[in-house]
Amino acid sequence: MAEEIVLQDTPHRRVVRVGDTVRRPAQPWTPAVHALLRHLEGVGFPYAPRVLGTDEQGREVLTYLEGESGPRGWAMVAGDTGPATCAALLRDYHDAVAGFDPPPELVWHTGQRGLDGAELVCHGDFGPWNIVWQGDAPVGILDWDYARPADRLHDVAYALEHLAPFRDDAECLRWLRYPEPPDRRRRLESFAAAYGLTGAAGLADRVIEVQREVAAHVRTMAEAGHQPQARWVEEGYLDEMSSRIAWSVANRPLFG
Repeated sequence: MAEEIVLQDTPHRRVVRVGDTVRRPAQPWTPAVHALLRHLEGVGFPYAPRVLGTDEQGREVLTYLEGESGPRGWAMVAGDTGPATCAALLRDYHDAVAGFDPPPELVWHTGQRGLDGAELVCHGDFGPWNIVWQGDAPVGILDWDYARPADRLHDVAYALEHLAPFRDDAECLRWLRYPEPPDRRRRLESFAAAYGLTGAAGLADRVIEVQREVAAHVRTMAEAGHQPQARWVEEGYLDEMSSRIAWSVANRPLFG
């Protein structure tokens, strides 16, 4: 086998590149994620990795998506066109997955099975760090482990937290690569228009709702002993989330 190049090495997950493949530890929800990825391959969605099976160590094997991702993603979305570019990509994914009806035996990381009403399978972690770029163009979406049934606006709101963003000016300038304080309302409206929503009304409130949902889910996963959530909680993640939610509530007028 070719040399293993470590892409991520944490106590709960060691991800490596081997040639043109990525090898990752399998999880209880991996069969559901693989069914999703195979559906996307079947409908010709070009922005997701392809499932190649498992290796002799029991790791899932996916195709490697060439390009820049991770921390570099923040710089790619900080410009004026960042929200619209990501919104168009997310809409493409939602349209591609709309015909996917997962079998009831498949379990997602949330413990959910099947779909309810207007739900589809959301990506669940659609943030700048999980988009692959070549130049100024997005060419892929990474890390599908948090895919889960929800309505479309769950993904939209989750993305907007990071793309508007729901962060203070100091964090935007120091850590998120913004050249100047962002016009959050304009960025939120740009995302909504590019996604195809009729307007941006209610989106800021939905972002705050999703922030609270995510914090509650992390607590639940940590209490059940799942990683990395248990480690996050030990490191103070819930306190950090509480501060972010408080900031979002206090600065709600910035978003229209």
